[in-house]
Amino acid sequence: MEQHLHIKNMVCPRCIATVTEVLSQQGLEVKEVKLGEAHVQGQSIDAEQLNNALQAHGFELLKDKDEQLTDQIKTALLEYQHHLEEEYQPITTSVYLSEKLHGSYQHLSKVFSQHTGTTIEKYLIRLKIERVKELLSYGELTLSEIAHKLQYSSVQHLSNQFKKVTGVSVTDFKKDPHVERQPLDNLT
Repeated sequence: MEQHLHIKNMVCPRCIATVTEVLSQQGLEVKEVKLGEAHVQGQSIDAEQLNNALQAHGFELLKDKDEQLTDQIKTALLEYQHHLEEEYQPITTSVYLSEKLHGSYQHLSKVFSQHTGTTIEKYLIRLKIERVKELLSYGELTLSEIAHKLQYSSVQHLSNQFKKVTGVSVTDFKKDPHVERQPLDNLT
């Protein structure tokens, strides 16, 4: 019997590889694993045992429909961030999420806020700032190039948002590489 599982905290290709390994170790035949979900085949799934195995690696089975939707929104926002970097004139966050998740933005926003304690907009800003930190740490792009790449209206806008979110200026961040980046699955 094939089952569709929703899994929390999957944010990267390494997460997919780890979850695939955990599912296989649990005796499940893995059909497909992608960010936030897995399709498996197996006689019976011991949900508690599987959840414990996933939690040992920082993941968690999602059971509640709203929790699943919240995780799907987070995954879609990660994809949207990549969309921002790829498109010259990207569509808005609300249009992207509504089309991707087949729901009204108002409903998606309400569920997301109830389950995370923050808004979709603030969460996206946190994602973007983490991406700015990543790009700054590589030292390959100027701040102006980063602002353009991430669709900021100006370097000043990026700098102001960076300081507001991190508590340090971009200049101070570049001087002190010990300012920690946040794991994407821990953002609020």
